[in-house]
Order: sequence, then structure tokens, then C-alpha cells
Amino acid sequence: MSSESLSITQVGRVIVPVSDQDRALDFYTGIFGLEKRMDVPFGDGNRWVEVAPKGQQTSIALSRPPEGVPIGVNTGISFTTTDADGDHAALKSAGVDVDESVMRMGGPVPPMFTFRDPDGNTLLVVETPAQ
Repeated sequence: MSSESLSITQVGRVIVPVSDQDRALDFYTGIFGLEKRMDVPFGDGNRWVEVAPKGQQTSIALSRPPEGVPIGVNTGISFTTTDADGDHAALKSAGVDVDESVMRMGGPVPPMFTFRDPDGNTLLVVETPAQ
């Protein structure tokens, strides 16, 4: 098989393990400002919930993991912002578990900070100037 035979066009969604989908949905939509894209039942009493930044295609699925799969992981998810300091201050004032300050490494490395959702999942916010 060669890569020419694949039809992948984008990253569709990433999955964040959560213990309480309602609490996670409230956090990601109410505090973090994402929009709910999907909230549907499936299988034997399960639920598929997706959120995303307004106007963007890639979403985050807030999923209860299978038994034994950890919650509170470093997700590797990075959000883009035009104002790291402003977003950091807003999240901190909303009571979100954010880094003490915005990281500034200098040079070509942009300002950034991490935050944790109610389940302790770590996500990153990186400043990219508006074009």
C-alpha cells in the first residue's frame, strides 16, 4: 500500500477522556467558549459529545473511556490564540486550573500556557499573531 491510495483530507476530531460528559460539556462550552457540535446517544447507554471552536472543522470528542483507560492525561491538544495573556487572565479569573503565568521562551517561540480541564486533562494555548 502506498500513501497515494489513501483519501485522508484532514484531522476530523481528537478524543479527550472525561469522567462526566455534562461537566466537561459545561466547561468546554461555558468557560472555554467552544460550540457544541454533537450530543447523541449510541450503543448501550453511551453518548457521543463533540465540541469545537466556532467555524472550525476539527472537533474534540468528550468521551467516557473504556474501563481501565486513564483520565487526566496530557492530551497533546494545542489551541491557537491571538492573545495568550488575555486568554490566560480570563481563564484564571474563571477559576480554571492554568499555569501560574504565560511561558515566554524568547526568540521564535511564541507565548503559551497550559490549562487543565475538570478531569485534569492538560491542553495548551499558543499565541499566533492575527494575519
